[in-house]
Amino acid sequence: MNPQSLLILRTTRTNFLTLLNEFSLEQINQIPKGFSNNLIWNFGHLVVTQQLLCYKLSGNKMYISDEMVNKYRKGAKPTTDATKEEVEELKTLAFDLIDKFEKDYTANKAMFDTFTEYPTSYGYILKNIEDTISFNNTHEGVHYGYALALRKAIV
Repeated sequence: MNPQSLLILRTTRTNFLTLLNEFSLEQINQIPKGFSNNLIWNFGHLVVTQQLLCYKLSGNKMYISDEMVNKYRKGAKPTTDATKEEVEELKTLAFDLIDKFEKDYTANKAMFDTFTEYPTSYGYILKNIEDTISFNNTHEGVHYGYALALRKAIV
């Protein structure tokens, strides 16, 4: 793994966290007119997707609950507001899970050798963990950009 990959991931999540911190709990739960989700859903989606792509596709146990996966996975939409506690948990997980991934990958890269190919909705097929690490940064950048658009629509 290129060390820059995790630096990019941490930078995107730091930028996203800075954006979230500009708003109240009510505002990050707001779904502006013309949008199908909100700021906190996009942030939670990043946390969940990294786990699904890097761990689940490698046949490994994820560090998040099924409940969290179901709430923030691709295709899900916010049906209830995130609580203050849930937001804090996501903020913590956003960085703790990067650290866990780096530790797991460094200590035992072989745990990621078995990989189920996955065609992304982006039009790119993930074939191994290296593809996934690179693609995940692209995915996070797309959602950060979407969050920037949401920022302008929040009242």
